[in-house]
Amino acid sequence: MKKNMGSFDRTLRIILAIVLALLIAFGQLKGLGAIIFGIIAVIFVITGLIGVCPLYYPFKINTAGKEKEEKPS
Repeated sequence: MKKNMGSFDRTLRIILAIVLALLIAFGQLKGLGAIIFGIIAVIFVITGLIGVCPLYYPFKINTAGKEKEEKPS
């Protein structure tokens, strides 16, 4: 898979994941909302670390720029 997320996009996702985790940890989000946002936070961390967002592919979104793309094998 080609990386399709730029550094700003990746950083923003990780920061949002941290904020969501803190809201859950301090009890601001509870119940089903905490579970849903917890799952979203985990997805944000994973996609932020690997630099690939599967939802970007159908919409042909690429925030990485041309110099960040991996060369095809």
